[in-house]
Amino acid sequence: MVVPVRATIYRGEEDVRIEDVDDPRIEESSDAVVRITHGAICGSDLWFYRGYEDWEPGWRLGHEFIGVVEDVGDGVNTVKKGDRVIAPFAFSDGTCEFCRSGLPTSCHHGDFWGRTNDGGQAEAARVPLADGTLIRLPEEIASSPELLVASLPLTDVMSTGHHAAVSADVKPGSTVAVIGDGAVGLCAVYAACRLGAERVIAVGHHESRLDVARGFGATDVVDSRSANALEQLVDMTGGGVPYVLEAVGSQASMDLAIDAVRPGGSIGYVGAPMAVDGIHPGRLFAKNASLAGGVAPARVYIPELLADVAAGALDPSPVLDLRTDLDGVPAAYAAMHERRAIKAYFVAE
Repeated sequence: MVVPVRATIYRGEEDVRIEDVDDPRIEESSDAVVRITHGAICGSDLWFYRGYEDWEPGWRLGHEFIGVVEDVGDGVNTVKKGDRVIAPFAFSDGTCEFCRSGLPTSCHHGDFWGRTNDGGQAEAARVPLADGTLIRLPEEIASSPELLVASLPLTDVMSTGHHAAVSADVKPGSTVAVIGDGAVGLCAVYAACRLGAERVIAVGHHESRLDVARGFGATDVVDSRSANALEQLVDMTGGGVPYVLEAVGSQASMDLAIDAVRPGGSIGYVGAPMAVDGIHPGRLFAKNASLAGGVAPARVYIPELLADVAAGALDPSPVLDLRTDLDGVPAAYAAMHERRAIKAYFVAE
């Protein structure tokens, strides 16, 4: 008999629902089934929620989760039933050409959670390619409710903020500007400080979020809605920002990043570019500025970041400012859509 579990389902613009779906089960020898204990809503989920991205009614939602392994296929070797695990926002085999080169999000056999795959905003999920995807949490994290919540942003936003800083090649003692005060931008502030930046300028327009940025180490803030935001950044840095981290994905944020970067500087871009019409290479060319980034290889970064969480040196949980249970996920989408929350999460235990 098939036992249903509950999962978050897309039904239309601004319409997500908790519905019964088939209980996940082992289908391939490389699969695991994970009971989800912690999940989150991503800012990128708002693209389809607001109707900016084509989604089909009935598709699954969620790509950030922590849980407990309930079952594994015969070919799974790295996790076992009862292990507490964290999953990056995409699954991958860990063995293909791109996984071996540090790009698991381009895995030949991998994919992203949700849509026609199981999603992370659910009671349970089938995890394909479990050996290449799941990371067993150390006991000090697995047994701590506080550290579990601190680890949840590593599934996506903390890893993505870190990718922005790594892509820009942020150096110790450097000056950095972070464009965007969503969860990714706030984590990019944290990441830049973690890599040793001496001055970090947070660019946003929500005062409560800029307070979180200050808590993560931002030394200055600039109101992104100010008519002279660009002039402020250029003046503050004596001619342009050496390292710019773009964490929004809009045309305005990308234009500001390119205009604000210092000649010879670099831009790390990680904002999902759903609203970017074009990038004019001549503007970068004239400055000898570099542009690097893209989809964060979270599976590569998570072990390093987990070690810092376990050591008490990293806690990005302040970006998680709305806690709910699975039944509250639809209302949490609305709260994020209406800017009443930075990032919502649910706990199922």
